[in-house]
Amino acid sequence: MSQKLIPMAGRPKIFDECEAIEKATEVFRSKGYDTASADELLGAMGIGKGSFYLAFKGGKQELYTRSITQFSEHFSQKISQSIAEADDKIEFLKAFFLNLAYASDCDKERGCYLGNALVQLSEKDHEMKKITAKLLRNLQTIFAATIKEAQEKGQMKSKEDPEIMGWHLSNLWNGIHVTRRMEASPEILKSIIEMNLKILD
Repeated sequence: MSQKLIPMAGRPKIFDECEAIEKATEVFRSKGYDTASADELLGAMGIGKGSFYLAFKGGKQELYTRSITQFSEHFSQKISQSIAEADDKIEFLKAFFLNLAYASDCDKERGCYLGNALVQLSEKDHEMKKITAKLLRNLQTIFAATIKEAQEKGQMKSKEDPEIMGWHLSNLWNGIHVTRRMEASPEILKSIIEMNLKILD
């Protein structure tokens, strides 16, 4: 964990940035970037305004950027680990995507916090655009490697290029988060996902 020595109340205090960012992320997840107030963020992080601006000189925008970065890294690691531990990796991928249809809130496992960031801010902020582009690339790499392994083991009928199929799935992950903002019906979302997942047969 990243720790930083920050003066607080006239004496040094160990400030655990990773933990504080994780707590701020919960506020951003539930409130959204625009409506999350400074008081709510500081209260969740357990620090004062002075300490906050010493650690996050760019203020709320820097905190949000670092929140997305940290969440993205953990999310990618979690998916990689889950796939590695799955007995049937292709079935795991199918279940992972189908579960997106039934996410009733901003679920950590489904990564919709990141999906929302892609929709809301990626075109407004250059730094955020770089972060979200890296996330999609990481997902594409994970999906492509999984598909390639399954093809080599004869677990899939499709012989399509795993790199392109990986991009198809990362695009599906991104697109579902866009679509669900306009269409919340689990049945419709499930049908869309199932149609796209036919490439994994």
